[in-house]
Amino acid sequence: MKPFISTSFYGFFKYITSLTLIASPWLFHLVDVSSAALLLPMYIGWLQLILTIFVDTKFSAIRQLPIQTNLVLDVVMGFILGVSPWLYTFADRNNGTAFASALCFGALLMFLGIFTQHSPFLTKSIRSTTDLSRLNG
Repeated sequence: MKPFISTSFYGFFKYITSLTLIASPWLFHLVDVSSAALLLPMYIGWLQLILTIFVDTKFSAIRQLPIQTNLVLDVVMGFILGVSPWLYTFADRNNGTAFASALCFGALLMFLGIFTQHSPFLTKSIRSTTDLSRLNG
């Protein structure tokens, strides 16, 4: 399967996602659920915002970080966010809203990390045996 999300859309959508993650405890009424339900989306949202500013995309201010690094970090942070309701035992609180928001945002981050162009998860390595023999001299 080929990655189908363009890096331009990815760069723009990451700003929306990170700002929504930062505001999610108040948007989904998670402030009184638990400290993990409050702080984890905020921390991941701030990390995502900082990474989005520094990644090499069209909408970035400082283009220093390769996009592949950011995509791998998206998958890792998405996994952590997705399993956090069970890790920190807040899955059954607040009528499942805490569970649903963490799971949806985690799945969204993983989806973006896997299916964006230049993703290391779906892009094959370009090196071949002839390339390696030329490097060895």
